[in-house]
Amino acid sequence: MKVGGYKLSALEIESTLLEHPTVAECCVLGLPDKDYGEAVTAIIVAEGGAKRKREEESKPVMTLEELCGWAKDKLAPYKLPTRLLIWESLPRNAMGKVNKKELKKSLDHQE
Repeated sequence: MKVGGYKLSALEIESTLLEHPTVAECCVLGLPDKDYGEAVTAIIVAEGGAKRKREEESKPVMTLEELCGWAKDKLAPYKLPTRLLIWESLPRNAMGKVNKKELKKSLDHQE
């Protein structure tokens, strides 16, 4: 993924975001952005307990500001996600790995 002239490793960003107590699973993609080439986009699946608690409070599971505020000490500013999507589950292939091609395809159809 290339963002604003920087070549980024999605794996490094994903492993950092997985340390967050609310994040059960995550996938990081570079989605097209007219200003920066690609925008760092985090797709997360929230932990069940955190999800229920936030629903009881009538709040979203997580906001982009909360996630970036938590990650700002762990990631360089250009590696922080600029978009956040919260899904129920991530598409997986037969080997159990996140199917990023399928994920990207479904996101292209949503926009």
